[in-house]
Amino acid sequence: MRIWLNRSGEISLREQLITQVRLGILCRELKPGERLPSTRELARRFGIHANTASAAYRELEQDGWLEFRHGSGVYVRASRPAVPKSPELALEFNVDELIGELVRKARRAGASAELIRARMQRWMEMEPPGHWLVIEPDEELRRIVITEMEQAVRLPVLGCAPAECAEVAVLRGAMPVVLPSKAAMVRKLLPAGAELTVLEVHPVAPELSSYLPAPAGVLVGIASRWVEFQNIAHVMLIAVGIAPESLIVCDAAKPGWKRGLAETAAVVCDAVTCPELPKGCRAIEFRLLAEKALETLRAAEPVASRPVAL
Repeated sequence: MRIWLNRSGEISLREQLITQVRLGILCRELKPGERLPSTRELARRFGIHANTASAAYRELEQDGWLEFRHGSGVYVRASRPAVPKSPELALEFNVDELIGELVRKARRAGASAELIRARMQRWMEMEPPGHWLVIEPDEELRRIVITEMEQAVRLPVLGCAPAECAEVAVLRGAMPVVLPSKAAMVRKLLPAGAELTVLEVHPVAPELSSYLPAPAGVLVGIASRWVEFQNIAHVMLIAVGIAPESLIVCDAAKPGWKRGLAETAAVVCDAVTCPELPKGCRAIEFRLLAEKALETLRAAEPVASRPVAL
């Protein structure tokens, strides 16, 4: 097994040695029962103090990875250590298991130890994710998705058009998200290996159930800057039995769009337009994103926003 030690880094030489021996065991580069170099040999080979090597071996022995055989040397234990009871140590153990499996797969695919180390170092040096990025060509639809996400998540939410994905600065520190209809296109534009969250869309029809049947002769408004929203809402309202002449469609991107809405029984709108409605209007807000999609985003945030220690 090859070992690399970085004397200029923030991680102690002892910790670097412990981590690499442990990964070597998990990757099966170090076999059960295999004899390891003595502390003196490690000190001579890497120019470190013998006490550093000895302390690393002792900790690995205490954790169940190695065993000392009197008069013979240090060996990899025949059996793997049990998962620690401490939550912190258990998490560390599980992460080691995952990394070990990753390294094993890479080695089976023909990757050298040097290549694996270089690629892992590249991923570790990447800026930790600090914001969500909505990738959507339609500016108004993008605003709606951003607004709904901002109401549900903690991290900042930014947006861009697909054409901007080619710019490295746009993706730096970002966790890209996309609507299902654009997922295939956006995946082709992102760098290889980049994660992309596809947002599940909420069905429109159930949102109307509590407002139906609508009384005859009442006016119902539709308000949005997104033209497609106006069209979809118009079709859905007619489909559920509201007369076309009872609908007032307002393009919120145009001056005077609020005119007539005060006389309606309710206004169907999106998350962006809802707070802009005239005072006293009864809003029926159509949520585009499914609650399941928002739960997925919220669940990803505690991990994503935690800084990566190198």
